[in-house]
Amino acid sequence: MKDYIDMAEKNGISLEERGACQFCGAGTTRGVHECIEIFNLGFQLINYTQIENHLYRFLSVDAHTLQHSEIHGRWNNHFHLTRQHLMLDYKVIWNYDLSPILSNYLNKYKINRTNEFLKPPPILQRGKITTTDVLSNSKSEIECQRMIKKWALEVYQSWSDHHELVDTIAIGFINKNKKQLRIIEQL
Repeated sequence: MKDYIDMAEKNGISLEERGACQFCGAGTTRGVHECIEIFNLGFQLINYTQIENHLYRFLSVDAHTLQHSEIHGRWNNHFHLTRQHLMLDYKVIWNYDLSPILSNYLNKYKINRTNEFLKPPPILQRGKITTTDVLSNSKSEIECQRMIKKWALEVYQSWSDHHELVDTIAIGFINKNKKQLRIIEQL
């Protein structure tokens, strides 16, 4: 996944090669590169072939992306924060089929909102839990699931300035896709 390097360059960000991750503060020695590597290879304690565990994949992808928004496209924040909002606030049981539906919904949404931008919280203030915390505090599948939930909630809460906006998006998405959504009582 080298496109994050290109996106950082496009966004005028110089990626640090050593030390902690410059975006989330993860205790790495090779900066964001190691943070991404941990994210891509870590969390293997969870059996993602089980459908009920897909939630943790989505939560971790959203948390990592929102902690590292400078290395992603500008509309990614809308997608990942809205998906978190749908899962965490509306208790939507997310599945792989819903992601392209949300993406298409956002593509239509943004047509008349070319100047809309979700300004990220300050770097290093997008939740205290990081990839290295999830990795080092997970000795079992259940511990890893709990850490990912905590991580996702911290990151989600750090973006609270935009919850009202993504709630509007989420409500529109739910109303348009009611038949395809399953909602649970508790996460």
